[in-house]
This record gives sequence, structure tokens and C-alpha cells, in this order.
Amino acid sequence: MKTILNVIWLVLSGFWLFLGYLLAGVLLCITIIGIPFGIAAFRIGLYALWPFGYTAVERRDAGAASFLGNVLWLVLAGWWLAIGHIVTGIALCVTIIGIPLGIANFKLIPVSLLPMGREIVRTDQPFTAR
Repeated sequence: MKTILNVIWLVLSGFWLFLGYLLAGVLLCITIIGIPFGIAAFRIGLYALWPFGYTAVERRDAGAASFLGNVLWLVLAGWWLAIGHIVTGIALCVTIIGIPLGIANFKLIPVSLLPMGREIVRTDQPFTAR
């Protein structure tokens, strides 16, 4: 079932969201200071490309650097990407078959706003907190 949902997701919104994260990652990697943010954009972009079967969990070892990184991310790219998730989520919820995909899109908003200090893990494997 996860594969079917992922394929439908990929066709309807995943590819376009992935391109948005890819663009944000490339723009952020232009400067040396932005490289960690670009890597985060690429990581979340892959999650946005194929989200079913994965989840984002908060890392316990994330500290003040993650907080500062999230503030910078929010200003530089986070709110643009969150708007993309909101728009595609609303568009998907217009159809009955798209409602689960729209809800999944809304679940990606917190990750797109504050990605630092989060890790993307498979849902079928146990996660051990660090």
C-alpha cells in the first residue's frame, strides 16, 4: 500500500515539491555558510519525494546550534517551502482520492519549517533515540 501511495504522491505533488527543495538546496549551497542548510534541503527533498514509509523524529542530542539553524532556515527557505506544502495540500484535498495525500502534505509542514534537529527514519524499523 505504501508503494501505491508513494507512486500517486510522486505523480501528483512529490516531484514538484522535490524540485522546490532541490532549488532551495542549490541556492543555499552557493555560499559556504549555507552548505549545512542545503544538505538539509536535499535530505527533506528526498523525504518529500517518497514520504510514505518514513517519518521525521526529533533528535534528543540537538542543541542550541539546531535552534539557531532553524531560525536561519525559517527566514531563508522554510516559509517558502511551507507555502508550497499548504498550496499543494489544499489542492489535493479538493478530490476525495487526494485527501490522504493532502493530509500527508500538511504533516510535512513542520519539517519544512524547522528541519534542524530532526532525522528521517523508516517506519518499519525501530528508532533508538540518541
